[in-house]
Amino acid sequence: MDLKKIIKDAVRDDRAILGYDKTMKELKTKKPKMIIHANNLPKEKLENITHNSKLLGVDVKEYPDDNVNLGLFCGKPFSVSVLAIKGSEK
Repeated sequence: MDLKKIIKDAVRDDRAILGYDKTMKELKTKKPKMIIHANNLPKEKLENITHNSKLLGVDVKEYPDDNVNLGLFCGKPFSVSVLAIKGSEK
């Protein structure tokens, strides 16, 4: 599935968790469906997210643009470096 469609659907359905801190909290307390990061995420943060995601078996994808454009794509007036997509709550 197209990454942009996944992001749009998650934001529309209120299943997107925006921001590094909130994404890390989601990784530690629940199991998100997927993590998407901007291509200019600092290396230390990327390594931390990648490590925690591997422990849970969560996919990590790179958005092909920077954090400012990821924020705009999510419809937000601020930059977004990382977002987690919640799994279906059934």
